[in-house]
Amino acid sequence: MEFRVLKQVKNTGLLQSEELHQYILKTSVYPQELEPLKELREATESHPKSFMSGSPLAGQLISLILKLTNAKKTIEVGVFTGYSLLLTALSIPDDGKITAIDVDRDAYEIGLPFIQKAGVEHKINFVLSDAQIALDNLLQEEGNEGSFDFAFVDADKPNYKKYHERLMKLIKVGGMVAYDNTLWGGTVAMPESEVLEFMKPNREAVVELNKVLASDPQIEIAQLPLGDGVTFCRRLY
Repeated sequence: MEFRVLKQVKNTGLLQSEELHQYILKTSVYPQELEPLKELREATESHPKSFMSGSPLAGQLISLILKLTNAKKTIEVGVFTGYSLLLTALSIPDDGKITAIDVDRDAYEIGLPFIQKAGVEHKINFVLSDAQIALDNLLQEEGNEGSFDFAFVDADKPNYKKYHERLMKLIKVGGMVAYDNTLWGGTVAMPESEVLEFMKPNREAVVELNKVLASDPQIEIAQLPLGDGVTFCRRLY
């Protein structure tokens, strides 16, 4: 029951019509989706937690932003099988670098053959670690503070605020951070009594994160109903 509900939320995002969702994918997203991304997406569909994979709709915009901003040095917090990671690797220059952080190496191994086939493995530094520890380690390394162009966060929601604190030190002024799942299946706008029990803990964390991001003077934001909701944050100072 839980996986069925989550899979529906993740696949259709906040579009109320599956037909409309499929129309957007078929007419605007899939025709431009590079073959390695398509192959990885299809390989992930059979995974029991496929709902955790990044939204191709959101990915299309992220790829465009990476290219428009000439991003070269990025961070990914939460990798899963690596759809958004591969998308980033394909979108940044050949000498670009991604620090990819996750506690699950097995899921990453599913996507690794597609990353290797695409010829972009050299851009990726996979870090098997708790994300807070990994981000703290990055901050301790000389030259990292204020040096990253972009970060994408799709991980454990209760720690998003802690990741934000660290990323605001790592991302350069003018750089961007994108947080996934910031509408949490639309539950952020529902009365708590109507929210399914298993979605409540992350809903509370996301509601709190949204308040933090909206009131943070260090950033300007755009929250968009792509996939399960993505909030883009540009560091101002």
